[in-house]
Amino acid sequence: MNHKPKSSTNRLPNSKDLKILLTIGGLYSLATFLSNAFVNVFLWKQSGNYVDIAVYNLFIYLLQPIAFVIAGKFTKKVDRTLIIRFGVAFLSIFYVTVLLVGEQASNIPYLLGAILGIGYGFYWLAFNVLTFEVTEPESRDFFNGILGVLQSLGGMIGPFVAGYIISKLDNFQGYSIIFFISFFLFLLAVICSFFLKKRKATGRFLFRRVVEERKTNNNWRYILNAHVFQGLREGLFIFIVAIWVYIATNSEFALGSFNLLFSFCSFVGYYVITKLTKKDNRKKTIFFGGLLLYLGVGIFVFQPGFWMLLLYGVVVGVAYPVFNVPFISLTYDIIGKAKGARELRIEYIIFRELFVNIGRVSAISLFIIGVLLFDPKFIIPILLLTIGSGNLIAYYFVRKTDSSIYNVPS
Repeated sequence: MNHKPKSSTNRLPNSKDLKILLTIGGLYSLATFLSNAFVNVFLWKQSGNYVDIAVYNLFIYLLQPIAFVIAGKFTKKVDRTLIIRFGVAFLSIFYVTVLLVGEQASNIPYLLGAILGIGYGFYWLAFNVLTFEVTEPESRDFFNGILGVLQSLGGMIGPFVAGYIISKLDNFQGYSIIFFISFFLFLLAVICSFFLKKRKATGRFLFRRVVEERKTNNNWRYILNAHVFQGLREGLFIFIVAIWVYIATNSEFALGSFNLLFSFCSFVGYYVITKLTKKDNRKKTIFFGGLLLYLGVGIFVFQPGFWMLLLYGVVVGVAYPVFNVPFISLTYDIIGKAKGARELRIEYIIFRELFVNIGRVSAISLFIIGVLLFDPKFIIPILLLTIGSGNLIAYYFVRKTDSSIYNVPS
């Protein structure tokens, strides 16, 4: 009798750590989707100033890479489950701070952004490292797809429920409730982290080795450049969409409904792309996703009202998983084949995140300069049409990677 060997993909569903990591990722997604878009609107309603919103987001992405480096150094010395726990705890502190300062929040956008950035840095460093360790090249598309499905579910449930609660209650009371729920969900994520297997890395923190790899490894250099442009689009659109939807409707419930539609389309997109994506069509899929995202920018900029914003939500909701699933998997494969990847995976992940944040910070800085020098109604559409091409430009660098090094046909 012939027995077929079991593959790592077959073992995947039985991995305890993988299931716990997905649970933490799901709780994180629900908590952040419940509140994130509404924090921007909360600040907007207090100040009505684009610069305040941009400063809040700028400080998130200035502190996040710094926290990444610090977390990376600690991860070489202590159990990395402590790092993810610290990150989630700091995210909880953010919501406690918002609850305490209440309607004075717009006076300290830099402090709120800094707290959130530190939490994001520690959380995502640990989450990315753990993802690298609990998955194999054959299972990464599956893992990233399932994580995307959980994120989409969080995106459907969270904003819609939050929008409904805020619309039915006094504004500050409604915001207080959703911020408290987010705080509670992060506490659950902390509890889940205690069930992860302890994982302590050994060795020194050798960041310079990863920097030098960029000089000799073309794949690594190209994928880093791609991440700059991916971050460029993300940095601007992550807050301007929520503000524009709110301005167009003057309703938190409408914003929640928009996010429900967007996330439902992402849910379908992640489910389909997880089934269909293969190593041999990753580059084509990334191109198609980037093209759809840029077409969505045109709809967003030239839309005459809320219905076209909903169409934008449908297009971009589908486009994000089409781009992200193969792009993230490709990145991990390139890191996995890089020099010293097993010992330096933490440094590689940190360096990648630095490049994403270069893009995010650049986009927000350009936005701040633009709205200070020009009429926002004139300059914002121009910035959206130029910066919004980031994912499509990222494909230019993706296509230059040598597919043979990670066993993917060109």
